[in-house]
Amino acid sequence: MSNPDASHPTSGRLNRRHVLALGGLTAAAIVGDAATRPQRAAASPPFFDHPFSLGVASGDPLPDGVVLWTRLAPDPLAEDGNGGMPAETFGVRYEVAEDEKFARIVRRGAVEATPELGHSVHVELSGLKPAREYFYRFRFGPTISPVGRTKTAPAFDASVERLRLAVTSCQNYSNGYFPSYRDIVASDLDLVVFLGDYIYEGPGPSTIGRSHVPAKTITTLADYRIRHAQYKADPLLQAAHSTLPFLVVPDDHEVTNNYAGDTGGGQSGEEFLARRAAAYQAYYENMPLRRSSLPVGPDIRLYRRVRFGDLALFHMLDTRQYRSVQAKWSAATAVNGYSPGELDPNRTILGDAQEQWLQEGLATSTARWNILGNQTKFAPYDRRVGPGLDYSGTDNWGEGYVADRDQLLQYIAAHRPSNPVIITGDAHKNWVFNLKADFNDPNSETVATEYLGTSISSGGDGNPNSTVYGPTTDNPHMMLQNGQRGYIRVEVTPEQWRAEFRVSDSVSVPDAPLYTLATFVTNNGTPGARRL
Repeated sequence: MSNPDASHPTSGRLNRRHVLALGGLTAAAIVGDAATRPQRAAASPPFFDHPFSLGVASGDPLPDGVVLWTRLAPDPLAEDGNGGMPAETFGVRYEVAEDEKFARIVRRGAVEATPELGHSVHVELSGLKPAREYFYRFRFGPTISPVGRTKTAPAFDASVERLRLAVTSCQNYSNGYFPSYRDIVASDLDLVVFLGDYIYEGPGPSTIGRSHVPAKTITTLADYRIRHAQYKADPLLQAAHSTLPFLVVPDDHEVTNNYAGDTGGGQSGEEFLARRAAAYQAYYENMPLRRSSLPVGPDIRLYRRVRFGDLALFHMLDTRQYRSVQAKWSAATAVNGYSPGELDPNRTILGDAQEQWLQEGLATSTARWNILGNQTKFAPYDRRVGPGLDYSGTDNWGEGYVADRDQLLQYIAAHRPSNPVIITGDAHKNWVFNLKADFNDPNSETVATEYLGTSISSGGDGNPNSTVYGPTTDNPHMMLQNGQRGYIRVEVTPEQWRAEFRVSDSVSVPDAPLYTLATFVTNNGTPGARRL
C-alpha cells in the first residue's frame, strides 16, 4: 500500500530501550520481500562490540506498514564519517513480531547496508495489519539490536476516535539535554512529529559537557554524518525513536542557518549546492524515511502526506528547498511594518509545484482535521510595543513571505477544508495564533489555527516568567507566548483538537521534570483556539 495520503491507541508500552539477549534469526529463516532482499553479494559481517550504537527507529506509518531504520556504527564519531565501518556492503537481517518476546513473528527479511549510504538501513514494511502495535529488531552477525516498538496507521477509510501525538522541534545538543523525550516516552502516544532543526551545524561549545563534534561548522558529508551520529547517540532521543514512529521534516540547521534555496552560509550556486547535497544525504541516512525521499544530488523530496483514517491528514511541508532568498528589512523603508521585499508577490516560500500540491490536497481531503506540518512561524507578529508596526521576521512565513501567506489563507477561506491546523517549530517559543483570512482587516474572520511549539533544548534554559496570554493590543490574534523549553502534547478526536504545552524549567540537567503550562483547544468546525 503506497498511497502517500496515509490512530488510535494500542495496548502495551515500551518505556525503555531493550537489548534483546535471545538467539534465533537463522540464515535459512531470512526471506524478505524482493524490494528489501540484498541484490548483490554482501561481505561476511566482521565482529564489532556495538554495531547498533545509534539505536533503532521507525517512521512514516501507513495502514499496512512503516519504515524501519538503523545505521551500523561501531565507532559512531570516527573522523572519516564512516562510523567505524569498512568500505564494504554488508547484509543486515530484521524481524517484526506482534509481541515483545518475538514469539509471534510476522515478517523476516534481509537488506543491504552500503558504504554509499553510510551503512544505513531503511526497511519499508508492507502487508501488516492497520492500527496495530509491532515490535522489531535487527541482527548484524552475532549482534542483535535493541528492540523497537512501532505502530501502523489505521486503514484509510477507518473511523478513528483518537490520535495522540507530540509536536517537537529544535534540539541543539550543545545547548542542553533532551528531557522532553523522557516525558514523551512515558506518555501514551501514537506518533512524534518533528518539525526541523534535528541537528545544528555550528561549532557548538557547551557549558554542560555537550560540545559539538567535530568542533567546527560542518560542511562535508563526513562532518554531517558525525554530527548526526552524536545526536543519535543521545539516550533520551534513542528511547523516543525506539518507542514511537516519527514523522520528520528538516528546517535550516540540518544544512546551515537560514539557508534559502541555493543560497546559504555565505555561499551560493554550485558551491552551496554541494554542501546541501552532503547535508541532505546525511539527513536521509539518519532518518526513517522512504526511498521516495532518497536525495538526487542537492535535491530531496520531503513534502508528503500521511493519513490516519478519517480523522487526520498530515500535509508535511518543505519551506527551505524552494524558497526565495529572505528580504531585507529596515524601519526606514517599511510600509505598515513590512519591507517592500516581504510584500513582493514574485517571492515564494513553497515554490509553485509544492503550493499546487498543497492546495490540491486541501481541496480533496476528506479528513476531519487537516494538519500542516510547517517549519517557520506562519502568523505575523508585531514586535513593536505601542504605536507603529514591526514585522521584521524576514525568515518567517508570516512576515517574510506575505504573498504566499495570504494566498494560502485566502484559499482556505474560499474552499473551507475541514479544520485546518498549522503546527510549527523554529522559534524556540510556545505560541498560539488565530489565523485571519485578511490580516489587514482587524475584523476579518478566523479561518485556521496555528500551534507553534517551543524547542526541545535550543536556546538553553528558558524563562518560566515569560508567559503572556492574549489577545494583546499589538497582536490581537495571539493567544499565548512563552519562552520555556518542551513540546506540545496533542490529542485529536473528531470533535476537538486539544494541545497541552508541556514545559521544563531547565535543560541543563537530563532529568528535569516537565509539567503542563497551559491547555488550548480548537473545536470541530470552529477555527481558532480557546484556553481551558
